[in-house]
Amino acid sequence: MNDRCHEEVRAAVTADVPAVKAVTDAAYHPYIARIGVVPQPMEADHAADVAAGRVFVTGHPVTGLVVLDAYEDHLFLDSIAVHPDAHGRGVGRRLLRFADAHARVLGLPEIRLYTNAMMWENQTIYPKYGYEVVERRVDGPYHRIHYRKLLHRPA
Repeated sequence: MNDRCHEEVRAAVTADVPAVKAVTDAAYHPYIARIGVVPQPMEADHAADVAAGRVFVTGHPVTGLVVLDAYEDHLFLDSIAVHPDAHGRGVGRRLLRFADAHARVLGLPEIRLYTNAMMWENQTIYPKYGYEVVERRVDGPYHRIHYRKLLHRPA
């Protein structure tokens, strides 16, 4: 078995910023032609997100990352990116499970996210991990599908 499937997810540090940008760009670049605009995660201020403690990475070198925002009533999964060279290795699954665990540690009852409707691969992935569609909305040039996952608290 590949050792990578056992790698931990950790908070990104300043030294990870170039890798965060590289993985994000590699993951989202193929969608530019399909959706007709640059996906928002490619335009994020990665250094500020890392400094704010919002970015969590996995892999040595970094093969995947998730950007999370905690709100009073939910955890917002702002971005998830897996380098194309790491597809099929469980990196995305590990990051989604980390988001679940992080929300539970923070005592939050649900996770919310949205994806571009033209990123149809995500529409098959997120429901497999317990996410349900709550809304479809157009925000400027983006047609988004909003999802949520209710986390059941242990009795």
